[in-house]
Parts: sequence; structure tokens; C-alpha cells
Amino acid sequence: MRIINFADTNSILNRYIAEIRDVRIQGDRLRFRRNIERIGEIMAYEISKTFVYSPKDVQTPLGIASVQTPDNALVLSTILRAGLPFHQGFLNYFDQAENAFVSAYRKYKDTLKFDIHIEYIASPSIEGKTLLITDPMLATGGSMELSYRAMLTKGEPAEIHVASIIASRQAVEQVARTFPEEKTTVWCAAIDPEIDSHSYIVPGLGDAGDLAYGEKS
Repeated sequence: MRIINFADTNSILNRYIAEIRDVRIQGDRLRFRRNIERIGEIMAYEISKTFVYSPKDVQTPLGIASVQTPDNALVLSTILRAGLPFHQGFLNYFDQAENAFVSAYRKYKDTLKFDIHIEYIASPSIEGKTLLITDPMLATGGSMELSYRAMLTKGEPAEIHVASIIASRQAVEQVARTFPEEKTTVWCAAIDPEIDSHSYIVPGLGDAGDLAYGEKS
């Protein structure tokens, strides 16, 4: 399994990561959502380099141009609700992709213990396709694992890309244990060292869904 950590190299991505982490900037929800979207766009560009390409002839006003274009049948899946602006960033680049949505949320037994519940999935067939699962925060890896298992009711993908903005090291290890090693690539903008007793990533950024859309009761 390949694990790509964008924090290992310097790029403009670092600026957007700094801003979504910064408590002085987080109060601007529009800016927060747009930065999440920008990160998705940058990741989409990098992931596109792994696709299969073939030449296509394009008629111009003056002749024929041969252009290398991707052949992958792509399904872009996101975990509601925090994943929506991240998903949009990918969709801005992969505008012809099919889309899937999974609702995965924490159902707390008490202040520290919770189970992951999935109540909704809307997806095309993923049989033989490239599956790209996006979730901005990969804390324990539990939501990602259950979402993937839910997607498998729609077929067996040819390859899998897991994209996250901030992941904990524990979650990356969980994905490595539970996803098929030979056809999965994990893409992270940053990998943080730990999670706290509430299973929030440290230093992380807080609750991405609340920062994007407001607090939930």
C-alpha cells in the first residue's frame, strides 16, 4: 500500500493547511470551506497523474490534435457531512466522475465511547472502476472502513484511492490493515501523531463539519 503524505514536500498546499488549522481564521466559514475545496483540487491534480491515459484525436479549427486523456471510470465517494466541500474540490477537476455519498457518524454511548453508524448510501456500481473515497478528517479510520464496506455492496473496484486532509497515524495504520494492500493508495495532506481521549486528532483542527457548516445539536 502506498501512503502519500504531502507534508513531506513544500507546496502552496501548506498555506491552506495552515489556514484551516488556525483558530484566528477558522471563524470565517466561507474561507474554511473554500480552503478545504482548494486542498481537494490540489489532491485531485496529483491523483490524476496515477490514472491510465491514451491519445485522443481532437478536431480543432485548423486540424487534428492528439491529446493524452484519462481512461479511468471514476467513482468519487464522500462521507457526509464534513466531506462535502472536500468532495466539491475533487469534483471541480473530475467533473465527469460518477458520485457516491455515505452517511457515517459517531453515536456516543457516553462522553468517550461511541460506535460508527451508517444510515444512508447512494452510489452507482463501482465494479471494475477507480474508487476515490474522500474524508477530510481521518481520526480512527473507523468511518472510512465502514464506508468502504458499504461501498462494496455496489461492486468490487479495480483500484482504490483514500484521500484525507488531516489523518492520525493510528487511522493510517487502520486503513493499511483493512483495505486491500495491492490496490489502495492513501493520500494525506498531513499526518498528525495522535488522537485524544475523545478520538479527535491532535493537533488537528477541531470538528471539520462544525467549522464548515455550524454546530449541530
